[in-house]
Amino acid sequence: MAQRRTIAFQIMLDNFSEIKVESPVDMIIRQIRNLISSGQLSSGDRLPAERKMAERFGVSRNHVREALQKLEFYGILRTLPQSGTVVAGMGITALEGLITDVLQIEEHDFSSLVETRVTLEVKAAQLAAQRRTPEDIIAIQQALQSYEVKLRSGSPAVEEDLLFHLKVAEAGKNGVLKSLMLVITPDIINSYRKYNVCEGEVELKTLHEHEEILHYIRTQDTVGVGEAMQRHLRDVTDFSRTLIS
Repeated sequence: MAQRRTIAFQIMLDNFSEIKVESPVDMIIRQIRNLISSGQLSSGDRLPAERKMAERFGVSRNHVREALQKLEFYGILRTLPQSGTVVAGMGITALEGLITDVLQIEEHDFSSLVETRVTLEVKAAQLAAQRRTPEDIIAIQQALQSYEVKLRSGSPAVEEDLLFHLKVAEAGKNGVLKSLMLVITPDIINSYRKYNVCEGEVELKTLHEHEEILHYIRTQDTVGVGEAMQRHLRDVTDFSRTLIS
């Protein structure tokens, strides 16, 4: 009797589904889609300034900027000189479909994010070693110093860690690759916090690995920097595989 009751409760539990709370970015994207669907926004229409949108939505400008960056990356919005941000010149059906895809992309699992990040990071580091300028070296060094200061103060340094990697991508002079990294960066930060990926001794190890990557970029060793980046991301790659298991 008790076993039958347990099975019944399990069947009932299986019928429940996880409640997913939308992020402010998702909600902004969804509202823009609704405006396009209702015809209030059409191809070529200009969006209000970030500040005004943030005030209206009741969120920070960073949330608005992130939503607009994602929509622009996928070709849904365009930024025109002296005209601001406008809706791309394509049909409503195509726009709605693209925005739906963008919202579904937010459902990435952590392992997929890590796989994508490794592919981008290794190539970005190799390009940085080839193309870096003296100014790039300074920018990467400053990002590394910011990471070390935050780390040694005992504070979380996830954002400073990823800023270092974005500076490496900038040094590679490939705007598309950097844009891809910017698209997945917010999800990576949230996942790192969720799974407590960067903590304690792991972060000190990361600091030394950052220094090694910078060394290879400075000496323009494309083979060395690719291998260093692979080693740098090995721990998080292995961790993501345990989640799959």
